[in-house]
Amino acid sequence: MSMRIRTSACTALTVAALAVGTVLTAPVAGAASKTTAAPKFLSASQLPPHPSSSWTAGPVTEGFPEALGLCVSTEGVLDYDYRHREFRTDLDTNAVQLTVVTGTAAQAKALAKHYDDLIRTCADRIEKSSPDVRAEGRDYGRLPVEEGARVRGLHTETSGGATDIALLSVGQDDRTVTVVKWGQMGNFANAPVTAFKKTTTTAVAKLY
Repeated sequence: MSMRIRTSACTALTVAALAVGTVLTAPVAGAASKTTAAPKFLSASQLPPHPSSSWTAGPVTEGFPEALGLCVSTEGVLDYDYRHREFRTDLDTNAVQLTVVTGTAAQAKALAKHYDDLIRTCADRIEKSSPDVRAEGRDYGRLPVEEGARVRGLHTETSGGATDIALLSVGQDDRTVTVVKWGQMGNFANAPVTAFKKTTTTAVAKLY
């Protein structure tokens, strides 16, 4: 079901934190050890094919990616083991994958729900904080991989006519959560939903 709303990308992270509160601030008992096998990342060839440009994968980097900042943040979340990888084409298309290793499968389940809730409400928060931006979110459903994954879409359009489309997904494998985002200029008609679902399934299954 789609929703249309007005918002501001500048304050989305703050609003997200207030909306979710401190639901995930329990102690990190049994947090991931550095000696534990690190989750694997997508390769460039596993992203939705671009019609005229190949993907380039950046290095796997410690920390939380700014590229997810519009809808997803670390506000109200424990200091888990965050790693990410960014991807780009020669044109306007970009992508990023985040992996988060928590202490337990229960913590990972709560974190996955938290991130999915932030993505689900992102369009609403954007419109509420920025009257010159129109945003619409869509739910593309769950995927039966490991502990599960969900795919959503987000379209934004400014009063000046700039329009962007993004696909985002959250998946879980045991105590690890992954978030994948694909984005470019355009609208829902330009979103490779089927290919992105395949990418998400691969991302979750590939973690371990």
